Amino acid sequence: MTTEEPPSGLRHRNAKTRQPDDISSHAGSHENMQEDDVRQWQKYTQKVKVKVLEEVQDQLGEILDRALTESVQSSTYIKSTINGKTANKQPSRSQRMDDGKVFMERASLLDELFEISHIRTIYHMFIAVLLIFCLSTLAVDFIDQGRLVLEFDLLFFAFGKLGTVTWAWALMFVYTLFVPYYTLLFWASWYHNFPSKLGLSLGTGFILTILQTYVLGLFPIYTVVHHQLPPASRFIVILEQIRFLMKTYSFLRETAPKIMKNTPKEGENPKFPSFSSYMYFLFCPTLIYRESYPRNSHIRWNYVGVTLGKILGCLFYGYFILVRLCVPVFRPETNQPFSKRTMVLAVFNSILPGIMLLLLCFFAFLHCWLNLFGELLRFADRMFYKDWWNSTSFANYYRTWNVVVHDWLYYYGYRDILWLSKRRCRAAAMLSVFIISAVVHEYALAMGFGFFYPVMFCLFAVFGVAFNFTMNDKRQSPVFNVIMWMCLFIGQGVQVCLYCQEWYAQIHCPRTGEDFWEVMLPRSWSCNYHT
Repeated sequence: MTTEEPPSGLRHRNAKTRQPDDISSHAGSHENMQEDDVRQWQKYTQKVKVKVLEEVQDQLGEILDRALTESVQSSTYIKSTINGKTANKQPSRSQRMDDGKVFMERASLLDELFEISHIRTIYHMFIAVLLIFCLSTLAVDFIDQGRLVLEFDLLFFAFGKLGTVTWAWALMFVYTLFVPYYTLLFWASWYHNFPSKLGLSLGTGFILTILQTYVLGLFPIYTVVHHQLPPASRFIVILEQIRFLMKTYSFLRETAPKIMKNTPKEGENPKFPSFSSYMYFLFCPTLIYRESYPRNSHIRWNYVGVTLGKILGCLFYGYFILVRLCVPVFRPETNQPFSKRTMVLAVFNSILPGIMLLLLCFFAFLHCWLNLFGELLRFADRMFYKDWWNSTSFANYYRTWNVVVHDWLYYYGYRDILWLSKRRCRAAAMLSVFIISAVVHEYALAMGFGFFYPVMFCLFAVFGVAFNFTMNDKRQSPVFNVIMWMCLFIGQGVQVCLYCQEWYAQIHCPRTGEDFWEVMLPRSWSCNYHT
């Protein structure tokens, strides 16, 4: 917008007459503008400072974690050099691999990321989606039935027969608490004085193996099958069975070699872990046994309450995902005759609930559940997972998704197989660990759902192994992170689709006999919903 300028002579005369007033007003306005600029500049620099500090803190955290790990490993190496055990200046790769897991005080990654407002907003978005699910369920119930009542019948069904679950868990826990500990204590007290050490070890190991097979092997299977437990109750029993077996093996694997190497002096008893340390290990969120762990100074009860609320929220979140996104698609009333088109559409319709359930299980168990027990037991090492979402290779994804289980598989599977083969079969050791993990995952799903449908095994043992060797750590481009997420999306969609179809097929077309092929072949392949 333009305005006409006054004539030059008039402009000069007006300038001369108003010069003192203009100078004073101009000076005042100039000072105000300077003050505003200073305030804006201070606000801008404060924002920049906060962003820079957040980025620097993240980078320094990663660097310090690596430095602390390397320093602890190098300190064990320095001690060995002082004792004259080796003359090298740097530990070799094989020597570093022989070192056990190092526990140190560190927070979970999501707890650190939630300090950043941008990341916390994503968390708030998921809470908003949960509220939308609640509102949509209320609206549908009101339209269909004329009432505003949230019924959690599916949730109550899934966690039914909790009394049976409780006494079954109590029996497994009491056995795990006393039998392996005192069996190893008996063996340790006789090992160094017994005339046949090999015979004592084989006899004790055979007896313990028989007990483990019956109590921690067959008893949980009998419980879930004989009592016909619902899905969530089945998973509680089976997952606790697997956890007790892994914990027991770690305790025996870490303790027995030390007893064999350290011969006590005459008249002394062999050094043995305290019962309290073993009992603490059965509850703390790790599968690697140590006599002591880094501990926090106090329990943050506010953190415990908030985390417990998050776990309950995740249960209702999973319920709404199944009720709103899965049941309407796969229940028999809406099933169409099998064809390639219906299968492809069903898989793609299952991608959204599948990836949401994956993220929900990660957050509920690997973050909330493990941090809850870590806080209650003042367990300071909270690195239960790493930044798996940034992975550009499936090899890195498998290492960072579940650090707790990965550590157990690495130290007691991969590393021991390498030791037995004298480090000649790295590919075979890695493949063996994948097969073991795939079998255990498929066993848990088969026992949890009540039917055998090896979708997880095929995805894990076939495609997972192929992706692990092809998309390895050499792939650093962000494109491979996109490929990894696409594979996760499709894989979760396939699992949700096929398992939901088989669940309803087992109900609509039950088995008519106990023939081997009738048990092994999926019912969804032959079930006709329209007959």
